[in-house]
Amino acid sequence: MLDIANYASGLGSQARQASRQVRALPLSKRNEALKLLAKYLLQDGETILAANAKDIALAEKQGLTAAMIDRLLITEARLKGIAESVKTIASLPDPLGRLLEKRTRKDGLKIRRISVPIGVILFIYESRPNVTIDGAALCLKSGNAVILRGGKEAALTNAAFAAVIGRALRKSKIDEHAVQCVNTADKSLLDFLLTDTKNIDVVIPRGGERLITAVVEKSRIPVIKHYKGVCHIYVDQSADPKSAAPIVRNAKVQRPGVCNAMETLLLDSRLKPALARNILDILASEKVALVGDKKAMALHASVTPATDADWDEEYLDLKLAVKVVDGVDGAIEHIHRHGTGHTDAILAKSAKAQKKFAAEVDSGSVIINASTRFADGGEYGMGAEVGTSTDKLHARGPMGLESLTTYQWLVEGKGQIRA
Repeated sequence: MLDIANYASGLGSQARQASRQVRALPLSKRNEALKLLAKYLLQDGETILAANAKDIALAEKQGLTAAMIDRLLITEARLKGIAESVKTIASLPDPLGRLLEKRTRKDGLKIRRISVPIGVILFIYESRPNVTIDGAALCLKSGNAVILRGGKEAALTNAAFAAVIGRALRKSKIDEHAVQCVNTADKSLLDFLLTDTKNIDVVIPRGGERLITAVVEKSRIPVIKHYKGVCHIYVDQSADPKSAAPIVRNAKVQRPGVCNAMETLLLDSRLKPALARNILDILASEKVALVGDKKAMALHASVTPATDADWDEEYLDLKLAVKVVDGVDGAIEHIHRHGTGHTDAILAKSAKAQKKFAAEVDSGSVIINASTRFADGGEYGMGAEVGTSTDKLHARGPMGLESLTTYQWLVEGKGQIRA
């Protein structure tokens, strides 16, 4: 029987020890490990896909929704995409040693501010097993050690990924404890890890609101988080009629079970009824359950009454709240009241409307004339992400390599003393 307290203590102390080696590794060594990881992911593809098939079968047996199963699923194409993401991360500039600020005093004392690793990251996540690789690759590239705690629903897939990560680290002669994947579903483990202030520097939870709330309540370690992604698209009266419907469809339907999927559609009251109905027609044809206010119900027979709770709901499924608002001011007011600071978009040709929306909507990502689905580290050129932050201190929006660094002051003198 596993001694959870000792296991947790070992995870933390081993990660701290490994972090000392990883932070000092040259860029070439970190990139070597990443390239090997990408290579081994493809070499061991059959093993990974077989493990994932077992996780999927169990999920179906337990009655998980189609959207949740999609989050778990690793296909051959997705596995190739994961490997490509690792290669992209390897090709990115070194996030460490960046000169952020410098000055020289009159007495010749040189002062520089330089980017350095955070240290040890505890990464807690659910469902999506690809996050195991994303977290490992981003933390390794940024010189951090990481403890990865995935959800039990992806246990076999995560274990297969962990084996590949370990193989790449061993081949690169890097301490294997630089990336540790938790091998137990015992929830009490988090009680120990979240209080290990001696060894762990920051916690990043990625999953449902219940998980993140529990982590925030229990942790004595700083937490970077977002509770949920209630993402909005506002369709202004000036929206391009050719692109509006495809953008809205993509934002809701392309992958509804992810945090950057649209959850609320805001339609300008001055929008041409034909365009509004066309948008709702397309959503209804995709079997999206539509709930809305009275004005939205008047536009389309498929719209059923929304409750007050619907405006704050992250459905993560083929369901959408629809509201008719009075112009860009009405949209901004609704987003201020119900938004979660994740991602909000405006579809408008009007430069005035675009500028006002961008200036007044306080979200990590504000998107103009494109789908909310682009709010993602990979799409932003980061290779991958460890999650999205709706906090405003240290990191905000999709978090990539830079978000996994902090800085230190490097002061260089030649015998100066303070008067």
